[in-house]
Amino acid sequence: MRYRILFIPIILICFSFSLAAQQNALPLLKVQGNKIVNEKNETLVFHGVNLSDPDKLDKAGKWTKDYFQEAKNWGSQIIRIPIHPSAWRTRGAASYLKLLDDGVQWATELGMYVILDWHSIGNLRTELYQNEMYNTTRKETFEFWKTMASHFRGNNTVAFYEIFNEPTTAGNTLGTCSWSEWKSICTDIIRIILANNPKAIPLVAGFDWAYDLTPLALDPLDIPGIAYVSHPYPEKRGQPWEPQWERDFGFAASKYPVFATEIGFALPTEKGVHVPVHGDEDYGKRITDYFQGRGISWVVWVFDPDWAPMMFKDWNYTPTHQGEFFRSVMLKLNQKK
Repeated sequence: MRYRILFIPIILICFSFSLAAQQNALPLLKVQGNKIVNEKNETLVFHGVNLSDPDKLDKAGKWTKDYFQEAKNWGSQIIRIPIHPSAWRTRGAASYLKLLDDGVQWATELGMYVILDWHSIGNLRTELYQNEMYNTTRKETFEFWKTMASHFRGNNTVAFYEIFNEPTTAGNTLGTCSWSEWKSICTDIIRIILANNPKAIPLVAGFDWAYDLTPLALDPLDIPGIAYVSHPYPEKRGQPWEPQWERDFGFAASKYPVFATEIGFALPTEKGVHVPVHGDEDYGKRITDYFQGRGISWVVWVFDPDWAPMMFKDWNYTPTHQGEFFRSVMLKLNQKK
């Protein structure tokens, strides 16, 4: 009888957790042709924001549901979570996963999907990078994605797995890497992700700091169910922008889902402004109009008052020029749905 009394509450607790998870679950997403669709085969085009690294936010006491709620209030349907390799190692997998579990739960409750981003910049083939915070190895990268895919298997909120933030050789100062070599590395990572989570949607970036997708015209990855990434900041190319956007990445949206997981601009006088983000609302309008015509999803960098180009100036969420612009666009687009 004592065992029966103890056992019943445990069953009830487990059932209540399961029921809550089902009630909060977001619809499963999948790739269908060049579209992202839900379980009803409805096409979805996403607009959202990049958060800053959970490790950074937690140390500042800002990794909270209120922060996620503010992103939702600004019109975000999706959030991208950048995970720096150095922060992952320093904090440790168990502690970092606790942060991610909290964030994913808040996103689920608020109805926002999640992109997990291994936030490194450099050459994964030679293992040379632009800054120590981006240092990683192929082995660490493989293990990271094995951990993420198995940990979030069955969690529809974590829909997208961006395998490497910004691949670049930086003019061969970080060594060389051909498209075929990059394809091979990406294929290994994607196979690891899909073996541990067959319903994940891997995101693959092109070269030139995740801008150039021209190799897809002749030599795409031979893996179904993936999407491609571009980061078309204003100074990546000179004007006129639209023909170059079409040539460099937009053409790919005719055959594959394309996700601009970083866009944004900053005025010359704003804190932290740097190449390639100098720009203004003219860029903002033209890039969002171009995406709208092409059915390309986008996520603005960055929902933070310290990293540039920032979307707000302080923790009162006072918007910058780009914050004001993109908030207005996201809220307007959401009202049309």
